[in-house]
Amino acid sequence: MESLWQDLKHGVRLLRLNPSFTIVAILSLALGVGANTAIFQLLDAVRLRTLPVKDPQQLAIVRIQDRSWASGRIHGRYSQITNPQWEQIRDRQEGFSRMFAWAENDFNLATTGEARYAHGMFVSGDFFNVLEVQPLIGRLLSADDDRRGCGPQAAVISYAFWQHEFNGDPGIIGRKITLDGNPFPVVGVTPPGFYGVEIGRMFDLAVPICSEPLVRGEDALLNLRHGYWLAAMGRLKPGWTMERATAQLKAVSPAILEATVPEIYKSDNAKKYMEYRFAAFPASNGFSMLRQEYENPLWVLFAIAALVLLIACANLANLMLARASSRGKEVAVRLAMGASRSRLLRQMFVESLLLAGIGAALGAALATLLSQFMVAFISTRDNPLFMNLQPDWRVFGFTALLAVFTCVLFGLTPALRATSVAPANVLKTASRGMTGGRERFGLRRVLVVSQVALSLVLLVGSLLFVRSLRNLLTLDPGFRQDNTIVASLDLSRDNIPIPQRQEFKRDLLERVRAVPGVDAAADASVVPVSGYGWNENVLIAGDEKRQGLSRFDRVSPGYFATMKTELLDGRDFDNRDTATSPRVAIVNETFARKLLNGENPIGKTFRIDAWVGAPSPMYQIVGFVKDAKYEDLREEPRAIVYVAQMQDDRPDNDPQFVIHSSMPPASVVPGIKEAIMQSAPEAIIDFGMLQTQIHDSLLRERLMATLSGFFGVLAVVLATIGLYGVISYTVARRTNEIGLRVALGAQRSDVVGMIMREAGTMLVIGLAVGTVLTLAVARAAESMLYGLKPHDPLTLTLAIVALTLVAAVASFLPAHRAARLDPMAALREE
Repeated sequence: MESLWQDLKHGVRLLRLNPSFTIVAILSLALGVGANTAIFQLLDAVRLRTLPVKDPQQLAIVRIQDRSWASGRIHGRYSQITNPQWEQIRDRQEGFSRMFAWAENDFNLATTGEARYAHGMFVSGDFFNVLEVQPLIGRLLSADDDRRGCGPQAAVISYAFWQHEFNGDPGIIGRKITLDGNPFPVVGVTPPGFYGVEIGRMFDLAVPICSEPLVRGEDALLNLRHGYWLAAMGRLKPGWTMERATAQLKAVSPAILEATVPEIYKSDNAKKYMEYRFAAFPASNGFSMLRQEYENPLWVLFAIAALVLLIACANLANLMLARASSRGKEVAVRLAMGASRSRLLRQMFVESLLLAGIGAALGAALATLLSQFMVAFISTRDNPLFMNLQPDWRVFGFTALLAVFTCVLFGLTPALRATSVAPANVLKTASRGMTGGRERFGLRRVLVVSQVALSLVLLVGSLLFVRSLRNLLTLDPGFRQDNTIVASLDLSRDNIPIPQRQEFKRDLLERVRAVPGVDAAADASVVPVSGYGWNENVLIAGDEKRQGLSRFDRVSPGYFATMKTELLDGRDFDNRDTATSPRVAIVNETFARKLLNGENPIGKTFRIDAWVGAPSPMYQIVGFVKDAKYEDLREEPRAIVYVAQMQDDRPDNDPQFVIHSSMPPASVVPGIKEAIMQSAPEAIIDFGMLQTQIHDSLLRERLMATLSGFFGVLAVVLATIGLYGVISYTVARRTNEIGLRVALGAQRSDVVGMIMREAGTMLVIGLAVGTVLTLAVARAAESMLYGLKPHDPLTLTLAIVALTLVAAVASFLPAHRAARLDPMAALREE
């Protein structure tokens, strides 16, 4: 311990006496370790960490095993089962001691005017009981709160919501909170550590499932056999395994399905429905759409960060080799005076461990900032993310392993090389000895080659992600985005009778169009790239074998002019298209190409292949428009059918207006709000921008482009430093040789060429190895690219040219310095 303490003090002195080396080494390690730790921390939170409840490994999700087909209304992120299915599963299962069902839902806290949402849940009575969560104050929901026909009788709020909405008021129990116009009494507050069962989102409040019809009104799903909106979870009984529970669920599946088959299904759909089977799946990590969307990108970023760390370690190994060479005489003297090789190895290893420890500690602090940045980067106003980023034993262990790994990687070989020389040979050799032979292709050059190769891999990856994002941002989506306002309305509190809704919404739209600054406005059931959709199977009249799946949208007259979607042929919807007139439709190019074999669609007719018993009406195509994106900018062109808003048999209470203005939105929105409130004083309005909506849909691509670009630049910088260091070291070692060459008549250009050739050799070998590696690993990113192939030749060429230019500058500086050496000064050093 005494000698170890001496080694530590000696290492600190050496680092203090070499501040440039120390700063470069620590910063390189901190960036590499910090990047790896930050991404591992997110992977830990998204994939590895379990729910903060008792015995999470006992939890299981119950759902349909392979739901490749579904027909009905599907609502929410985890729409796995219907409520009738849930009630049958609950009553017939045998493998779970207790079960619950839940559904995420955003509740509007405002009573009128602009909406203000809280993230909540509908939960069955045993939700908190199954998870074994105890209340902080008050009580939690029970089976008595969740009974058919219940009213707004109970709400449980989270600790965070209690703090920011009620300032932690201890008298909160009994106070009423308005949810979508319904006053719910608060009966309890959950403890601070409980955030629900969804990874990535923290719930604000929970209400019983039985209150869903009260909240959603005529859009309620509670009693619909074809309404998928719930997810179910249970706690396994002692002695039961996931396999045994699945076997029991499959055995009772026919009875469950027989009791819940939707009565409106036609015979073929009912037959498909009866083929379903229920099964149990591990649920210790909870539910997470975030996991599904970001797990693969995080693994790719993790691999990128690991390569950056390897480049940093290669850079440090080069620096340590240079230091070992400069300390050759010191080591030789100590060996000659009787110091053992193991003693010197331990001292040098302690120096490396000291560097690695400081770099890892700084990297851990940097990791916290970087992980917080990434979470903030992918959070939006409508989807704020909550991630538990408190370091746990896995994160601490990972950082410690990185510290040891980097210490061994960059410290061991230089120490072994420094202590392996014979003292006599070192002492009788000039400090600037020979440069030929194997030294020319020694370990330092191998390290530089590896840095160049790995840097090329990272640079190609970053360019692929950046160019992919650029392709998405510059493509023509088929509609205009700029200055387009989306106003989502809820008119349910105005109690407009169904027969009067169409006329009311048309008058309301005319009022909005008359607002100063509004250029155009229209009503649309599905706003592009909103995350919502409507699919139907279309049968072409006269040849019903010609059929296919198509997206649908219900729009008002003026929609295509508002969105600047080009009308290629035919007409737009107009006042002729009413509830009593023949049904009409407008289709896009892909519809004509896929379902009509490229024929002109005007005048063609089709019907919807209804999954219910009632026959569907015939639609005549009266318009033909250009393709436009529907759900996602990344999607291939899809067949889309637009039907007339005024021909809707059962108009809804929640229209969506798309409004374009040439004026700044902030100056137009108050007028729009006033116009709506004059006609519908109880309306709830939520304003958004279409451009923001599209921006938010590309968060994954922006994250990949931003971070991979940063790591790519960092890798090139580290490789450049490594190349510069090796060339500078070579020049220093060959000072006498260069002086002799100049004295014998060599031109300065000859000296520059000699040095540049050596640098060029390392660069060419590194680029060749890097190209092979790039072609081998690029396919891993294929699913995250748009408009590019993983082996895109232009991207590879750009990366090679950029790396070559940077390396040429890094090599030319020491070469130019070598060419300006004074021969007499150089020879005098011998």
